[in-house]
Amino acid sequence: MASGSVTQATPGGNAGARPVVTRFAPSPTGYLHIGGARTALFNWLYARHHGGKYLLRIEDTDRARSTEPAIGAIFDGLSWLGLDGDEPATFQFARSARHAEVAHKLIEAGQAYRCYMTQEELAAHRAKAQEERRPFRLLSAWRDADAAEYPSDAPYVVRVKAPRDGETVIDDLVQGRVTVRNEEIDDFVLLRSDGTPTYMLAVVVDDHDMGVTHVIRGDDHLNNAFRQLAIIDAMSAIEGWERPVYGHVPLIHGSDGAKLSKRHGALGVDSYRDDLGILPEALFNYLLRLGWGHGDDEIIAREQAVEWFDMADVGKSPSRFDLVKLQNLNGHYMREADDARLAAMVAERLGGTPDLDLLTRAMPVLKVRAKDINELADGAAFLFATRPLALSEKAAALLTDDAQERLAVMHDRLATQAQWLAEPLEAALKTMAEELGLGLGKLAQPLRAALTGQTTSPGIFDVLVLLGRDESLARIAAQASASAGSHV
Repeated sequence: MASGSVTQATPGGNAGARPVVTRFAPSPTGYLHIGGARTALFNWLYARHHGGKYLLRIEDTDRARSTEPAIGAIFDGLSWLGLDGDEPATFQFARSARHAEVAHKLIEAGQAYRCYMTQEELAAHRAKAQEERRPFRLLSAWRDADAAEYPSDAPYVVRVKAPRDGETVIDDLVQGRVTVRNEEIDDFVLLRSDGTPTYMLAVVVDDHDMGVTHVIRGDDHLNNAFRQLAIIDAMSAIEGWERPVYGHVPLIHGSDGAKLSKRHGALGVDSYRDDLGILPEALFNYLLRLGWGHGDDEIIAREQAVEWFDMADVGKSPSRFDLVKLQNLNGHYMREADDARLAAMVAERLGGTPDLDLLTRAMPVLKVRAKDINELADGAAFLFATRPLALSEKAAALLTDDAQERLAVMHDRLATQAQWLAEPLEAALKTMAEELGLGLGKLAQPLRAALTGQTTSPGIFDVLVLLGRDESLARIAAQASASAGSHV
């Protein structure tokens, strides 16, 4: 690279003229975390918005930490969110030979070199930089060495010949124009002494071979982009490789502005589904709004998100994760969800073989009160409780002697009803309350305790209908005073 030159990676560069191809490239060293899920979502949306392709790559070169369960969890989480790749996933480790091939091409073209510096020599250079209070920048004597000078049996690494003059400019889709002086980019390693490729090389080669045009990822990778461009530019001179367009998205913070952690709700995607009872459409919508917006719109369907999404609307500041907002949004989607689908989810949580037809019929009155599947399952549990019904402490306190006597009277009054429907049942109890000179609540509260074992539930007449005549009367009788039985 000539002295004083400026290199750029711009949204309007060569990548912009090609069909859009994005990628999500997680490392399978753990679960699919919330930040990774949002990165996948933004890549999926950008590709869909532009009629392009969205690809997956598993960066499994860290063999000690990459596990099959983690790979399975990543695919499972993406599939649950509807973010499957458009083609079978690429596995990075399987491409190691290709990565090494590119490194050797760079050596042959004079764009990389063998470096025989020992660990002791490297440590001495670092110590000197520290002593002189300056940043450590590797200056290897092997950079311009003739191949004839190479030792025949000494170990070496392969380093890129990074440009030393001028500057590199990235016109980032999110961050805007970012400039780095090339002297700040050292000759980093491409191949380790055992011949294995580094992350920096593997990412660049894979992105090129997969045809990736737009690299959308967290802004913690922004510094990596300048190093990766050193490889891309070198291969451009050899084989005409094109630069991608970059979009580095600010990271997600907790609601208090601190780095996101488990105490803020930084869980794996599977935990939001399995432990917190969140629906995929709710998490999709919530992640969409973490750092991106379209006016004041909060509820955004998948199809609308594809139409509206643009990286220009991604903010430059970190977004804040708020679990309460996610749960509130989930409540909205639960109220909109198909009843049979919710019933199946609740059945899994209840265990055993609950009556799916009953659960489905109960959903309209249960889902309006719940913000997640766990609450929905808790609310439905009374339908399958066995007698004698377990009472919460508050429910037991409602069943005073007077309340038990009224339950006995309610039992006899309700037993005479020809139709076990909400309206006639409500009319019967209203008449009874008037005869006793009581508000309807004085009857409904102990009745709810007797029927559900709780102090909260769907409307009491919905509860009676869902339980049915025989079960309702049996539960009331079980809690009524044995000595009471007089009619009003």
